[in-house]
Amino acid sequence: MPIAEDKVRESLKQVIDPELFVNIVDLGLVYEVTITETAEGKSDVAVDMTMTSPACPAAPQILSQSKDAIAGIEEVGEVDIKLVMEPAWSPERMTEDARDQLGIF
Repeated sequence: MPIAEDKVRESLKQVIDPELFVNIVDLGLVYEVTITETAEGKSDVAVDMTMTSPACPAAPQILSQSKDAIAGIEEVGEVDIKLVMEPAWSPERMTEDARDQLGIF
């Protein structure tokens, strides 16, 4: 049985944007999570995510940490992180928790 998307998203909450100090899930950077069960009983995970800006200097760090966070889940096989810029990120994608942390009301 493939792992739940919620488990992947919870793991991604370990990844903190180094400029905003908020996790990438609450910032709304994670767009799509696709989970595919393998013949070996593992789950391959593909994630489409974005950055708060196309020129984000922390992008390589965030992408690497995201891959590591997912790979750390015991049931996970292959991990593919894809950086996408469409649709463009906007503050409306943030959770209420993220807005509170950043003082955006």
